[in-house]
Amino acid sequence: MLLHPLNPRYRSHDAFKNADVFEPELQEKLRPYMEPIVPMPSIYYPDFIATNQEDRANNVIVGTDKKQHLEHIRRDIRNFKHRHELGKVHYNSIYLDIESRRKECVIVLWTANTERYTDVADGLNITAEQVLASVEANAKEISPSNIFAIASILEGAHYINGSPQNTLTPGIVELARKHNVFVGGDDLKSGQTKMKSVLVDYLVCSGLKPESIVSYNHLGNNDGKNLSEEGQFRSKSSVVDDMVQSNNILYPTGQNPDHCIVIKYVPFVGDSKRALDEYICSIFMGGRQTFVIHNTCEDSLLATPLIYDLVILTELMTRIHFTDANDGSIQSFHEILSILSPFLKAPLVPPSTPVINAFMKQFASLTKLITALVGIASDVDMQIEFFTELPKTQ
Repeated sequence: MLLHPLNPRYRSHDAFKNADVFEPELQEKLRPYMEPIVPMPSIYYPDFIATNQEDRANNVIVGTDKKQHLEHIRRDIRNFKHRHELGKVHYNSIYLDIESRRKECVIVLWTANTERYTDVADGLNITAEQVLASVEANAKEISPSNIFAIASILEGAHYINGSPQNTLTPGIVELARKHNVFVGGDDLKSGQTKMKSVLVDYLVCSGLKPESIVSYNHLGNNDGKNLSEEGQFRSKSSVVDDMVQSNNILYPTGQNPDHCIVIKYVPFVGDSKRALDEYICSIFMGGRQTFVIHNTCEDSLLATPLIYDLVILTELMTRIHFTDANDGSIQSFHEILSILSPFLKAPLVPPSTPVINAFMKQFASLTKLITALVGIASDVDMQIEFFTELPKTQ
């Protein structure tokens, strides 16, 4: 049985008013429910986010000792679990407390600022031991989201990275494996990228050849402000790679379409994101076909339902076990929860597993699994091996 989406109790962070997503009249109606909620302080390392965010960093954990910050976040998670007995935690924006008689399950879902990429290097974060030692040594390349991920794992909480940065380094993934918890990421797939993951798949499957894909965005919320600095923005041009590689007639080895992504900050439009995409395809006899799509959407209101989806599915995955037909051992899914891919822009997958970005293929994997859970046999290969091999706790 899926977790009912009406069960969560929301706990909003202090961005409720600043975000200006809801109309003032609705904000006033919600004010009595929101005012008693005191937001928990978070971690601020200026080097990892845009310099224009400094004025917003007004509720932070004091000091610069990353080990102390780790202990602070671990304590926050423990206190939340104790206070609510059973809960879902969504840090930095919304806290989801889900009442249930099921076994305790805590999920930390990061939707805070996009950080710059952290370095990935031997001696820093390749193994679990290195990651913990780097925190102990107050290493510069340990980011706030790294601290949250490590704290979550050490407290037995599953961690989902809803932003684009490379939080889940090899060492953090290994730490999750050792503690028998799930991790998933990266970056919520809500608007332009979701459309792209459907349209490019359609074009390639139709025998049309996208040669140029140019995506332009402008928005005025804090996400746009933070991404306006080069260090925080890293193009997700790889989102079409698997669709291109599925047709080696259109795209012989090494060929890819030209793919450019631009994001600009325009404060006036607020959370109402504008996206303009141009697709140019080669067709019969050297012809060209051009698609131009203009999309206006409320960025946060598209992303919020994905939080529901990710939390509900992750909780469900914690309750699924199966038996290996060869040795009779009971297994669970791999620690990298790639079944969450339909909701993530740059999905993480287990080693040696293909990265699938095509939305309908991602969705088919999910629906095949759900139908199997209700006892309906699949008429195609479920590819269950791509999601499995989570070890038992020692």
